[in-house]
Amino acid sequence: MSEFLQNSEYKKKMIKEFLKRLHAGEDLEAVKKEFENFLSSISPLEIPLIEQELLKEGITVKEIAKMCDVHVELFRKAVSHASKQFEALPDGHPVKTLYLENLEIVKDAEVFNMLAVAYSSTQDSTQRSMLYDQLVKQLKQLEQIGKTHYTREEMIIFPHIERRGITAVPTVLWTKHDEIRASIKLFAEFLHKNVENPSESFFDLLKQKAYQLSSAIVDMVFRENNIFYPTLLALLEEGEWVAIKLQEKDIGYYKILPKDEWKSDAKPIYPYQVEPKLTEKQLANLPPQVQAALSSAGLSLQQEPFKVSENDLPLEVGYLSLEELKALLNTLPFDITFIDKNDRVKFFTARHRIFGRNPSIIGRAVQQCHPPKSVHIVNKILEAFKMGEKNVAEFWIQMNGRFIHIRYFPVKDAHGKYLGTVEVVQDVTEIRKLEGEKRLLDWKE
Repeated sequence: MSEFLQNSEYKKKMIKEFLKRLHAGEDLEAVKKEFENFLSSISPLEIPLIEQELLKEGITVKEIAKMCDVHVELFRKAVSHASKQFEALPDGHPVKTLYLENLEIVKDAEVFNMLAVAYSSTQDSTQRSMLYDQLVKQLKQLEQIGKTHYTREEMIIFPHIERRGITAVPTVLWTKHDEIRASIKLFAEFLHKNVENPSESFFDLLKQKAYQLSSAIVDMVFRENNIFYPTLLALLEEGEWVAIKLQEKDIGYYKILPKDEWKSDAKPIYPYQVEPKLTEKQLANLPPQVQAALSSAGLSLQQEPFKVSENDLPLEVGYLSLEELKALLNTLPFDITFIDKNDRVKFFTARHRIFGRNPSIIGRAVQQCHPPKSVHIVNKILEAFKMGEKNVAEFWIQMNGRFIHIRYFPVKDAHGKYLGTVEVVQDVTEIRKLEGEKRLLDWKE
């Protein structure tokens, strides 16, 4: 073991040196050639674990992603056998679905690159116009990769390995996903901006950008097929795949509709239900290289892993304690009032109130909470909700210089049975003034 630890430290040291030299501006090909023998000695399954250690020690995600690009190129031939593992899986298994999507993704990336070359090379204006339309259409198709394939990985699958303390893998993959999403958007803007009066240099640059984007997409397929998916198959239990399968359709698929050949009687297991550690059984099922790397990596799990308390209320999705539920309702910037199926006021939020309420109205008929002149309208709304004729009643008023939005919604159980009505009131004065966009990354302390 001590020999392996020394070996692991040596590998980290060498990769750090590699990244430092790239960061300092040295030529990528020259550095890659010098380090080629060293990099080729690293198992593909060790890379995510070394990345995990480097992230702990301060190496940035962008630097790791740069190293990954080189790593993918070096290991392209070494792990090309991985697809056989996925072909053997029954159709409908989430990994088989991801693999089949990747086949489509590779085809579409190659078609996109060929269209860009053809568009840039033709001199015929009619032909160019037709190729432009096809290129735009293909770009829109490539956008769907991020909305389906990548999003399913980020939102549904990443949490399963993060729960086990492996965070470097999803962090780096998500970074690469976002780079591809941004490149697709930037290419579309570049194409649209120059379509009217294209120059010769524009066509050369367009071919270069198309090749880079196509290569990035294909490289991601390689990384997933040969590193990410084998790791998932080694770590996740059958119940976890059942849970993943149940959630897939909510996000959607990329150009395929999974068959239902894969069946399992296992109970769904969600990430929060997984023990936040790698068990002896899981370690034993991992490839030898991963077992050795994990034994030296010293993965740090969350200090306070999420656990469902016996006092938590099981909601349709997730859990909340009574204390959390009270605080959540009082934090939401809405004035909320709920009346039950018998039209009695049963609850209202204590904060963010726009219309005055006091505890004396609890149990009072909602009709008696309104002026007599408007009671007939209240009854019409409630009747429409109970009969299933309406799903919302919406109003807005000006009050003390503020714009107030008022909505009523029928509240029903999972079987559609009427349980009551909720009134949601919001001051939308400032919201109505918003223009443009402000993203998460624009936030300043």
